[in-house]
Amino acid sequence: MAKCAMCGKGAHFGCNVSHSHRRTNKMWKANIKKVKINDHGTTKRIHICTSCLRSGVVERA
Repeated sequence: MAKCAMCGKGAHFGCNVSHSHRRTNKMWKANIKKVKINDHGTTKRIHICTSCLRSGVVERA
């Protein structure tokens, strides 16, 4: 899975724990989007998480 190019956010791993306390593997995926950005006058396409998009870390093309 892709990681955020700005903050490095990616997948997290852990366990599902049922009522009877049986454990199975679980994966939480970050909300990553592939967007076009302006980078010093050129247009690039990068993977970026939605929290970085909302906070204005990058400017969309």
